[in-house]
Amino acid sequence: MEELSNLLNGFAVAMTVPNLGYMLIGITLGVLIGVLPGLGGANGIAILLPLTFSMNPTSAIIMLSCIYWGALFGGAITSILFNIPGEPWSVATTFDGYPMAQKGQAAQALTAAFTSSFVGALFAVLLITFLAPLLAKFALKFGPAEFFAVQLLTFCSFVGMSKEPPAKVIAAMMLGFALAAVGMDTVTGQLRMTYGQPELLKGFDFLIAVIGLFGIGEILLTMEEGLAFKGKTARINLKVVFETWATLPRYWLTFLRSTAIGCWMGITPGGATPASFMSYGMARRMSKDPQGFGKGNLEGVIAPETAAHAAGTSALLPMLTLGIPGSPTAAVLLGGLMIWGLQPGPMLFVEHKDFVWGLIASMYTGNIVGLLVVLTTVPFWAGFLRIPFSVIAPVIVVICAIGAYTVHSSMFDVIMMMVFGVLGYLFKKLKYPLAPLVLALVLGDMAEASFRQAMLLSQGSLSIFWANPLVGSIAGLAVALLLWPLLGSARGYFKPKEAVA
Repeated sequence: MEELSNLLNGFAVAMTVPNLGYMLIGITLGVLIGVLPGLGGANGIAILLPLTFSMNPTSAIIMLSCIYWGALFGGAITSILFNIPGEPWSVATTFDGYPMAQKGQAAQALTAAFTSSFVGALFAVLLITFLAPLLAKFALKFGPAEFFAVQLLTFCSFVGMSKEPPAKVIAAMMLGFALAAVGMDTVTGQLRMTYGQPELLKGFDFLIAVIGLFGIGEILLTMEEGLAFKGKTARINLKVVFETWATLPRYWLTFLRSTAIGCWMGITPGGATPASFMSYGMARRMSKDPQGFGKGNLEGVIAPETAAHAAGTSALLPMLTLGIPGSPTAAVLLGGLMIWGLQPGPMLFVEHKDFVWGLIASMYTGNIVGLLVVLTTVPFWAGFLRIPFSVIAPVIVVICAIGAYTVHSSMFDVIMMMVFGVLGYLFKKLKYPLAPLVLALVLGDMAEASFRQAMLLSQGSLSIFWANPLVGSIAGLAVALLLWPLLGSARGYFKPKEAVA
C-alpha cells in the first residue's frame, strides 16, 4: 500500500538523531507551555517560531508540532493538581480531575489523562495517514473557484459552528481581512492602507501579529488576574500506571465516542476546546452514573482529554491537504510553512513528499515520547508551578520581544507586537474570539487571489461558483453554515411559548 510505504520513508526522516533531539526539545518545551497558565500551544509556537528560521523546514515543523503535543499533555497537569486550566481545552478536565486529586487519586487521574490524550492522538494520526493522501489527490482537481469555495466554507464554518456570538466572530474576521489587505496589491501593484509608512509596504507580518495577539495578550490578562498556585502534589509510579491501565479498557465506548467527536471538531474549524466540553457532556449523558460526574469520576477525565488531543491532531489534516487550518495552532503552523517557502495544499504531497511524511511519522513518535516524558516528570512540573508568576511573566515578554525583533531586525516590529498585544488583551476582555481574526489574517490574501482569478476566468460572473456540482455543493454548504445561527434563532422565535401561570 502506497501510504504505508511513504510512512516508512517518513519514519526514516523523523527517526534521525537530530530530529529525535528536536522532538524531545519540542515535547519538553510544550509541556512547560501547557503547564503555565497564560501560554498555550498557539502562543508557544508563535513565540518560538523565529528561532526555527535557521533550521531546515522538516526539523523545524517536527519541533513545533511536538511543542503542540507537549502543550496538550501539559494542560492536564495544572487542571488536575491545581484546579487551574493550563489550556482552554483543559477546563473540562478540572471538573473531575481536581476532585480525584483531593481524594488522593491524583496519580490515577494523571495517568488516565495522559493515556487518553495518547489514544485520541493515535486515532487522529491514523486518520491523517490514510485520509490525507486521498484528500490531496481529490484537491488536485480544484481550480480558483473551488479553492475560494473551500476558503469561504472555512470562514462560514467559524460563523456557524463557533460558540461565540456570530456578530463577534464576523467582526473579528472583518478586522483580520482589513489587516491582510494592508500593503501592496499583488495584482495591480497599488498601495493599500499604508498611509505613507514604508514599513507597511509589505503589510502586517503574520508572525508579529500572532506573537502579540497570543503571547503578550495572554500575559497581560493573566497578570491582571493575579494567579496564585495552590494545589496537590503527585508522584506516579509503575504500580499506579499499570493498575490504571487495567481499568481503562472498560471505557472503550467513551474512547471511541470522544475520538469521533474530537476528529470531527478538528477537521471542521471547531477546535479542541468545544470538543472537550462536547465529549464531557456526552459522557455524562451516556453514563450509568451521571450523578458521579463532578465528584471525581474517572470517565470525566478520559472523555475531554481524548477529544482534545484528537481534535488538536486532526486539525492538521485540512491544513496539510487544502491549506485550510482547523485550529489557531494549525493557523500558526500554516504561517510557518509559508515563511519557509512551502505552500500547504495538495501539491505539498507531490513536491515535498519527504517533508509531509516525515511530519506524519513524527506525530506517532512524538506522542509516544510525550507520554513517556509526562509520566516520568510530573513532580518536576508541579514544583515548577510554585515559581511566582510575577517572575515568569517578564521572562516570557522578553522572549516575545526577541522573537518579534528577529523576524526583520526591526524595532518597528517590536512596537507592532505590543500594539497587537494590547489588541489581543482587549479582545479577550470583551470576549471576542481571536481564532477568526488569525484565520482571516492568514487566508485573506489567498482567498482574495482565488476570488479574483475566478472572476477573471468567468469574466466577472458569479455563476462560476455554481458552475459544476463540486464547487456548487461546497459553496452551498458554506452559505448554509453562514445562515445556521439565523435558522436557530428563527426556530426559537416560532417555537410555541409556554403559558405563564
